[in-house]
Amino acid sequence: MTVETTQSAEEKKRFVRDKFASISKDYDFLNSLLSMKVDLYWRWVTTRELKEFPEGAILDLCAGTLPLSLELTRQAPARNVVAIDFCEDMLLSGLKTLPDDERRDRITAVCGDGEEIPAASEKFWGVTVAFGVRNLARTEKGLVEMWRVLKPGGKLLILEFSRPRNPFFKPIYNFYLNKVLPKIAGLVSGDKEAYEYLASSIAKFYEPEELLAMMKVAGFSRQYCRPLTMGIVTLYIGIK
Repeated sequence: MTVETTQSAEEKKRFVRDKFASISKDYDFLNSLLSMKVDLYWRWVTTRELKEFPEGAILDLCAGTLPLSLELTRQAPARNVVAIDFCEDMLLSGLKTLPDDERRDRITAVCGDGEEIPAASEKFWGVTVAFGVRNLARTEKGLVEMWRVLKPGGKLLILEFSRPRNPFFKPIYNFYLNKVLPKIAGLVSGDKEAYEYLASSIAKFYEPEELLAMMKVAGFSRQYCRPLTMGIVTLYIGIK
């Protein structure tokens, strides 16, 4: 595993922040379009893993435009969510489209860095990260921070893109990810580079076994994962 220098890490942060800011207004629409709305199922499955914590605070890290925060509050009417993202434009886009119901009062949006989480230790029963760990400049530091803010017995849920291993499905998926998706997303959002980054970041991301090992080093006493939708995404689970 390559350790990034401080300079390269900061460069990645700036690049990712700028790219997400540029596509923030189209982000939710493109997610639904490009995944054919399967992303709704992925978030439902992720949230179900926290059913033993129907009350109290949950941290939605790298919350973006708040789709997972909404699902977290929908499934548990007594649950409060702190939604943190380091791209203010993404949070603002999400806040503008929140449904006009009581969930507005249970979602608190905060602009902050996932590698230096602006929250007290042992504050949350759950930490969720949907498609955000891949964008961290220092993954190990982020995982340690996630462990820090969890209460003992709390649960970390990382929903992240992965690389399908099925020999028949893999080439079809790779063609769609690298050739079709950037063109469609570029036409809609006007920023093809952002979705070319998506494809390259998925290709460079850790194998499931590697990320699980990193979670163990970060302090999680139990860690496991489950692939979803033929391995397009993987749900990683860590227990403190």
